[in-house]
Amino acid sequence: MTDTLKVGLVSISDRASSGVYEDKGIPALQEWLGAALTSPWTSETRLIPDERAEIERALIDLVDDVGCHLVLTTGGTGPARRDVTPDATLAVGDKEMPGFGEQMRQISLNFVPTAILSRQVAVVRGSALIINLPGQPKSIRETLEGLKDADGRQKVHGIFAAVPYCLDLIGAPYVETDEMVCKAFRPKSATKPRG
Repeated sequence: MTDTLKVGLVSISDRASSGVYEDKGIPALQEWLGAALTSPWTSETRLIPDERAEIERALIDLVDDVGCHLVLTTGGTGPARRDVTPDATLAVGDKEMPGFGEQMRQISLNFVPTAILSRQVAVVRGSALIINLPGQPKSIRETLEGLKDADGRQKVHGIFAAVPYCLDLIGAPYVETDEMVCKAFRPKSATKPRG
């Protein structure tokens, strides 16, 4: 098995995928992962419209054919008719991981009451974790990193703190993070010495 984490990054937007405006989701994810991950990783990107069949195809392709261990989507998670990312994600998953969606909404509720309208989900497909993230770069960072107080102490954990251990449990490569960005949590028995 390879030690390099393969990450699929999927931005779901009718307007960005048709060139009406520039996609900001994938660059925001790449920038955050570049700062947060200290172990080797590569990414494969997709920019697609809000079409359920296309989203399902992209997720299946990234996991089954490309071999991604982690797939992060951005966009299409609200209640609007065209927002079908969670539906497509649930359709391709083997197991739902409800804690991720619960925590993402908890984080976002610290900023906006409309966070309860988000339908973000996470699933495991085979030995890959697929997570729906918000569409805005600032929200992506807050969701992944969590909330810190003025002194930099963690007030609310971001979801990425649990991602490396989840990846361990499903058979993906061991992932290490820069603790200044996001401290990964693992039980002591699952922690490898740094080096």
